Amino acid sequence: MTPETQERLETLINQNKIMVFMKGNKLMPQCGFSNNVVQILNTLGVPFETVDVLADSDIRQGIKEYSSWPTIPQVYIDGQFVGGSDILIELYQKGELQEMVEVAMAS
Repeated sequence: MTPETQERLETLINQNKIMVFMKGNKLMPQCGFSNNVVQILNTLGVPFETVDVLADSDIRQGIKEYSSWPTIPQVYIDGQFVGGSDILIELYQKGELQEMVEVAMAS
C-alpha cells in the first residue's frame, strides 16, 4: 500500500464516527454482505458513511492490508476496526453493536 492510500484510509476512518468500506454504497449495495451491514446500521438509525471499494482498486486492496482482514465489507466505529458482515450481525444480535454505536456517537 502506498503512503498516499494509507493516509486516505486513515483520514476516512478518523473523520467519520461510523465508516463502512463496502461494495456499492449505502443507497445501492452491490453484494449481500454489504447489504447486511447497511440494513443493520439503518435499523439502528445512526449516521454512517460508505466508500465503494469497487470504484477504487487502491482503496479496495489497501483496506485489506490496513486492517489485516481479507474480506469486504469492513466496518470502523470511532476509528476502530470492528469487523465484517458476520461480526456485525453477531454484535447486533447480542445488543453489543447498539452500545458501541451509542458510545461512539456520544464521544
